[in-house]
Amino acid sequence: MASVPSLASSVEQRVADALASALPEAGATDPLLRRSDRADFQANGILALAKKAKANPRELATTVVEGIPTGDLIRKIEVSGPGFLNITITDRAIVETLAARAADDRLGVPLSPSAGTTVIDYAQPNVAKEMHVGHLRSAVIGAAMVEILEFTGETVVRRHHIGDWGTQFGMLIQYLLEHPHELDHKSDEEVSGEEAMSNLNRLYKASRALFDSDEEFKTRARARVVDLQAGEPQTLALWQRFVDESKIYFYSVFNKLDMDIQDPDVVGESGYNDMLAETCKLLEDSGVAVRSNGALCVFFDEYKGPDGNPTPLIVQKSDGGFGYAATDLSAIRDRVGNLKADTLIYVVDARQALHFKMVFETARRAGWLNDGVKAVQLAFGTVLGKDGKPFKTREGETVRLVDLLDEAVERATSVVREKDEDRGLLTEEEIVENGLQVGIGAVKYADLSTSAARDYKFDLDQMVSLNGDTSVYLQYAYARIRSILRKSGDRAPVAHPELELAPAERTLGLHLDGFGALVEEAAAEYAPHKLAAYLYQLASLYTTFYSECPVLKAETPEQVENRLFLCELTARTLSKGMALLGIRTPEKL
Repeated sequence: MASVPSLASSVEQRVADALASALPEAGATDPLLRRSDRADFQANGILALAKKAKANPRELATTVVEGIPTGDLIRKIEVSGPGFLNITITDRAIVETLAARAADDRLGVPLSPSAGTTVIDYAQPNVAKEMHVGHLRSAVIGAAMVEILEFTGETVVRRHHIGDWGTQFGMLIQYLLEHPHELDHKSDEEVSGEEAMSNLNRLYKASRALFDSDEEFKTRARARVVDLQAGEPQTLALWQRFVDESKIYFYSVFNKLDMDIQDPDVVGESGYNDMLAETCKLLEDSGVAVRSNGALCVFFDEYKGPDGNPTPLIVQKSDGGFGYAATDLSAIRDRVGNLKADTLIYVVDARQALHFKMVFETARRAGWLNDGVKAVQLAFGTVLGKDGKPFKTREGETVRLVDLLDEAVERATSVVREKDEDRGLLTEEEIVENGLQVGIGAVKYADLSTSAARDYKFDLDQMVSLNGDTSVYLQYAYARIRSILRKSGDRAPVAHPELELAPAERTLGLHLDGFGALVEEAAAEYAPHKLAAYLYQLASLYTTFYSECPVLKAETPEQVENRLFLCELTARTLSKGMALLGIRTPEKL
């Protein structure tokens, strides 16, 4: 494995060295290099430097240019405007750098020198409740961040903080105790997620109805909560049945989403029960939390309610019950103390921002978060319907996640089938398999191509469209390249640094070279949408290259090989980038 310095970083180094020798007293200076439409790159750092050194920027730029060697990497360099440098690099440098990337199974992307351990808290469904459209984003964004961070060398611990505790279990357990066969399965065969969920739904509705209409049952249910919290064995065993039945359902949904969720990573609210009393004691003894009307609270000057009084974080209620804050703070202690995390990421709805600000600040005051450990809420916006309002069914119900995924797959399958009608390339089995990959890919990409913090419209027609910024467009670009490579026969993809490149080849080559820097940025900023934007641009540049530069009918055998080389590297970059977003790339479409 060899990391390959990008062309941009090599050019940056040359300019920085020349700046340092032109103005040694200025110390290390950032050349502020960026891609440009006037040349390959433009360096804008001279303006700030000249201002600082009270020099004429254009004269300084001319001196710097004289100190930059050209020929191998840089073809030409010109001063423009008040002191910008326009830099064009050699075709040979582009092809040689890409060849070095192609020779590495990581495409030359370096591992992060500062890699540590990150715990990502994502995909948090609730036990005994159906997953709806609101659960989609946490799962999809979290899974993509896991892949991106792991690719940069980070050790990632996945945590699914499922809602598996609370007063509603008293009602459910008591009902199951009195109707012991409600969660029985039809047969010993493997139970489907649908069957598990319909059992849970039926039981939930029946117990709710009884709880609301029968005072004696309500009393028994409330007493059952006390038994649950005290860890009474029979009560715990029945509670475990709810958790197990729910997991059958959760895993079936995550499976549909093409997400791998392992049992040891599922640590629900109950996983921190043994720590709650100690967490409260530590907070109270250190003075971080204080008693107020019997409740244990943490106060903040900056967070005030509508009445102007401070809004506290309630860690323990006056009746002795623990709030979400106690669980979240105990989870931080566990993740920092036992899992040795130096970064905690919470992929949670933006509407919970205040809660997490207060939790993180409390953990900081208690010393559980410090300069060596940071906690971040990767907050996401809402999924909206086509009308721009929160996504609901016609009846005004929340949309079930499974229905949404099934419909996406159905739509995608008909798009794949229609497209293949004239060509007849695919078997029925391939059409069904591709429909799955295209449908689920479409849902994930629509989510990931929007900045997480923004709301987005769920529009299936748009998502499975072959044109525009969709995963289908990217998947078709990949499949088209694979088809060209299959047709190339005995002509192999070989890099030819001695060739002159056409404009579309250069542009594609420079973009391919930027993959590593982009992955680094997406990882550092927790911004999968930047990776999606990079891949869409890659597919668009490939489309231009394909229409302007004949591949198999190029003029010379060397040109054919070099273009096949560009095709293959584009396919590998697309496939790797899509995999980091959790999206598959079918070989034939």
